[in-house]
Amino acid sequence: MKKLLPFLALVFLMIFTAACSDSEEASKGADGEWTPDKAIEIVSPSGAGGGWDTTARMVGKVFNETGIIEQDIGVVNKPGGGGAVGWASIHEKEGSNTDLFVSSPPILLVPLNGQSEYGHEDFTPLSNVIADYAAFAVTADAKWDNLNELFDDMKKDPSSVTVIGASSPGSMDHIQFVKIAKAAGVDVTKIKYVSDQDGGALTALLNGSVDVYSTGVAETVEQVKAGKIKVLGVTSEERLEGDVLSDFPTVKEQGIDATFVNWRGFFGPPNMDPAAVKFYEEKFKELSESDEFAEIRKKFGWSEMYMDSAEYKAFLDEEKKDIKSLLEELGLAK
Repeated sequence: MKKLLPFLALVFLMIFTAACSDSEEASKGADGEWTPDKAIEIVSPSGAGGGWDTTARMVGKVFNETGIIEQDIGVVNKPGGGGAVGWASIHEKEGSNTDLFVSSPPILLVPLNGQSEYGHEDFTPLSNVIADYAAFAVTADAKWDNLNELFDDMKKDPSSVTVIGASSPGSMDHIQFVKIAKAAGVDVTKIKYVSDQDGGALTALLNGSVDVYSTGVAETVEQVKAGKIKVLGVTSEERLEGDVLSDFPTVKEQGIDATFVNWRGFFGPPNMDPAAVKFYEEKFKELSESDEFAEIRKKFGWSEMYMDSAEYKAFLDEEKKDIKSLLEELGLAK
């Protein structure tokens, strides 16, 4: 019997290995490349209706409607902590090839200001897909008609103007305004910024509780159409195309030499299969080049900004250095 034990152990090992191999092959396509073997879930680390949520849903919609990805794609909202709750939920899925999330500059900002234990280095960057831009809005009857008028007042007394955004202090809506104000000569350490992460920022602007709303371009269009607000400037290199959007003056054309790009892309958990990373890179590239997604970009005022996994990682590493310097000046880096 003792002589049979090594033989039986070898047979068991061969059966186990074959079973694992069969399981692995279940996620391979006919050409031997990796394909999803179950539904893909994209986490939006925010509530419904914001930039992350809209991007995730539009991407999933185009993937499925065009057949670029045939597997079902669902979007789940996991708000909290400026994105940290959603990121933590994906980090727990280490090694998964079908759990993704959408993110943007907060994945650099939030860890740097100490509000998340996870940063971009803790995940697998897949592809960046778009560039969005900041917009600085005031009420339609505000005394300022351009950014220079606003910043002239802020140079005299930075705290006389209250700025509101949907992100926490040290995160995107705050930093995008600070970057432009700094380039205009404002003492950014004295800027009065209010965070409203419960969806009340626009209401606060309209009822006069605050003076300036720092947000994304897409979030301003309907209110501008309704005649309730005016946009003093957007942070794109050139004027955006589209209904209403083309009327928004850029920061640069007002003599302020600065821009802010709200890049937006997709990540997976740590330790994804390299074959799965390759799959998503190619699919996001196909999406980016499609006519259908070009229409989506036009609708929301987004620009094309595709990067593959390696390019995305290098870009994020460099962006983090720049952002850290600004946070340190504000005394917000941890």
